[in-house]
Amino acid sequence: MTSATPTLLYIDDDAALARLVERGLTRAGYKVVHAASGQEGLDRLAQGGIDVVALDQYMPGLDGLETLEQILKIADAPPVVFVTASQDSAIAVTALKAGAADYLVKDVRGEFIPLLQVAVNGAVRRAAIQKARDEAEAEVHASRDRYAALAAEREVLLREVNHRVGNSLQIIASLLHLQANSSTQQDVKAALTNAMGRVAAVAQVHRRLYTSHDFKTVMLNQYLEALLEDLRRSAEGNKMSRLTLKAEPVEIDPDRAVAIGIIVNELVMNAVKYAYPDGAGPIHVELKPDADDLQLAISDEGVGFSDKADPRGTGMGQRIVAAMAVKLDASVERDPSHKGTRFVVRFARVTPAPAKSTSAAAS
Repeated sequence: MTSATPTLLYIDDDAALARLVERGLTRAGYKVVHAASGQEGLDRLAQGGIDVVALDQYMPGLDGLETLEQILKIADAPPVVFVTASQDSAIAVTALKAGAADYLVKDVRGEFIPLLQVAVNGAVRRAAIQKARDEAEAEVHASRDRYAALAAEREVLLREVNHRVGNSLQIIASLLHLQANSSTQQDVKAALTNAMGRVAAVAQVHRRLYTSHDFKTVMLNQYLEALLEDLRRSAEGNKMSRLTLKAEPVEIDPDRAVAIGIIVNELVMNAVKYAYPDGAGPIHVELKPDADDLQLAISDEGVGFSDKADPRGTGMGQRIVAAMAVKLDASVERDPSHKGTRFVVRFARVTPAPAKSTSAAAS
């Protein structure tokens, strides 16, 4: 940062002219330091504390252009105003191309000193602006780096959380599976199997998130395939040998994936229980786009809906499907034209925006 009294290093082998510059620039608010050669000027710059340099071209030893080249190699070098008695424009162009902040022609009587004052003022001001810009850009880059580091750390933490939650839920599902297999009461076995499927539906979402590069979405087709594979391995797995999935690639947010998975679990288990009283049969799950919505269909080729009423049923599955449909803002309809039973669930591809209240709209 430039001090309240900026320091000018005047590099020129003309001692008399240097005294005139010192007198004129001191009155203008500068502290002036004189160096009689290019090397002496470089040595003084190495000590620090110089805000701007005025540099002559013709000097013994290093000339002005050679000295300028060495100055610009210094980290955070101060701006350089090239000052020479030569009228040769080639020197001016060369100096400016090399990196000089300004150029002016001097005279032996010091009449150029007011121009020098204007030039060094402008050079100092531009250098301060450039330094502030560089510092701002460096801060932006540092902020981006910090944000990237925090985002990477957050991703690792989220991945670990999903991994642990998924593992814990899978353990619970496995315990329910073991308990269902060991139970001799059919209603208890059925309740435990249903509970296991519901837990597995949630666990699969966390497993998808753990292995995904994007924690905001889940590939719904891959999730449903894994979920159906869990159902095939369940206590009712011997009745699901013909459970199939036909699904197009679709991305969806994790919360909605959980609701869809639970609906699929309930409707598939309903088909397993009631569609084929005499054994097992095909059960189909199909997911496809429908304009801006998605259509999910679960169907069987069994005895039909009217013959499935089971007085032992608690209605829990229907209530869960209804609750998940509300969460999805979905419609659930039975296809009356289908031989067997076919439920069709329609829902938006993305979460619908909340409706504005009347009072908010009026304001």
